[in-house]
Amino acid sequence: MKFLVMIYCDDKLVADLPPGQFDTMMRGCLDKADELKRKGILLDSQKLEAPVQSRTMRIRQGNTTIVDGPFAETKEYLGGFNLIEARDMDEAIEIAKSFPWASIGSIEVRPVGSLEAERERVGVAA
Repeated sequence: MKFLVMIYCDDKLVADLPPGQFDTMMRGCLDKADELKRKGILLDSQKLEAPVQSRTMRIRQGNTTIVDGPFAETKEYLGGFNLIEARDMDEAIEIAKSFPWASIGSIEVRPVGSLEAERERVGVAA
């Protein structure tokens, strides 16, 4: 079963870390990611740029609106993700615990639904 492990960051908590601590955490995270990849657990992972570099787009009643940044003002923002393979939610949470980011933000673990099942449900062949 696939799970998306979303890493949310809080810039204030990151800024409050002792000098060098963030880099130490990042090295540990990358080492763990490499280990999980070798084991076939980690399928993909990416770091996202800061929300200030994003654009949010909506189409309502034929009108397109594009605004700078994320839609909601929040202290925590999505900073990256890991796509993992796990037996169930409990195992996915255990894997997510091995990353240090919950101490300076939060980690959301969400099951990934089957796009193939959705294609079949709505009658669209691949």
